Amino acid sequence: MVQIDDKLISLDVFEKRFVCNLEKCKGECCIEGESGAPLEDDETDIIERLYPLLKPLLSEKANEVIAKEGMWIIDSDGDKVTPIIDGRECVYTYFDEEGICKCAIEKLYLDGKTDFKKPVSCHLYPIRVTKYPSYEALNYHSWHLCAPARELGGALGVPVYQFLKEPIIRRYGKAFYDEMEDVARTLKEKKIIR
Repeated sequence: MVQIDDKLISLDVFEKRFVCNLEKCKGECCIEGESGAPLEDDETDIIERLYPLLKPLLSEKANEVIAKEGMWIIDSDGDKVTPIIDGRECVYTYFDEEGICKCAIEKLYLDGKTDFKKPVSCHLYPIRVTKYPSYEALNYHSWHLCAPARELGGALGVPVYQFLKEPIIRRYGKAFYDEMEDVARTLKEKKIIR
């Protein structure tokens, strides 16, 4: 582990290679899983405000689930998360012409209808953040669904933290990301990582 400020970061974040490959995985990370996407407190308010714009982008089933359960729920761990459809995909997904599962919230962002890209937990994936009273732990999550991302990241030589530059800066700021770059250089010089 590496410590920057009050964040403990797994060495895997610096060493493992990762670049999303939607054409191969088809967005399975938005479909599989035991729960919806974790949400920050302010993100629930944003989703509630965006819902009138999201509603026409979502499936009939997604809107039925939202009408029944709400725009966000509390999961079995007591965390705020997006609802899911029949134990599968997030309600805020849609499928494009090629059958790729995508985020309707991000579609609004790309269409210039909001400055909120998507929940930060989704944006930071495959980094999973665990909050403790005095620090946060940033760990790399290796999921079999993301084998195409590991292959592409390996072929391109892109470490996880570099692939996630934008969301890391969004969440923790540019100075934090710059320090990650410095840490990565030091780890390579000391041959702790490749």
